[in-house]
Amino acid sequence: MYRFFASRHPPVKWAQRSDEVYITVELPDAQDVKLKLEPEGKFYFSATTGAEKIPYEIDIDLFDKVDVNNSKVSVGSRNIFYLVAKAEDKWWDRLLKQGGKPPAFLKVDWDKWVDEDDEVDEDGKMGADMDFGNFDLSKLSLGGGEEMDTEATNNADDDESDTEDEVTGQTSIDNEADTKEKVDGSPSSAPEAKA
Repeated sequence: MYRFFASRHPPVKWAQRSDEVYITVELPDAQDVKLKLEPEGKFYFSATTGAEKIPYEIDIDLFDKVDVNNSKVSVGSRNIFYLVAKAEDKWWDRLLKQGGKPPAFLKVDWDKWVDEDDEVDEDGKMGADMDFGNFDLSKLSLGGGEEMDTEATNNADDDESDTEDEVTGQTSIDNEADTKEKVDGSPSSAPEAKA
């Protein structure tokens, strides 16, 4: 008896840098893995998994052209990781060429994600053109300095602590009464039990 399974989409995570895209296909124990990557950005993946050889497939058009020769793949026991080299060093607006809402199986890989401004260039500097030179943050007035109204702040703190003292003082008086009852121990000084 033969069973026919329609192809399913495995969960896919992605992240990027200016020169490459990371695509992780989460498909444990994948078998018969096939990948086709074309320079125009066509990305095709297929594999099967399980004893029943359930087929999985992804057929997407990437946002821009890619460098097929410098792209790499690593097939692991839990996932398939693709490092797709971009044809041009530039940030993509999204992973897919078509706009709109991405498919449900496609998610951002926040573990690998780096914002465009946070990318480290070849010289180890943050950002593409962010050279702060000898910039000294201590010379900035970031608030909290001498201009601050310390009298108003102290009064606000006093108001809060007064409230806490009043509550604490009341609790202490109540506790003293309890202590006297326990120390005295005579039946005449014990409060009457109420039902």
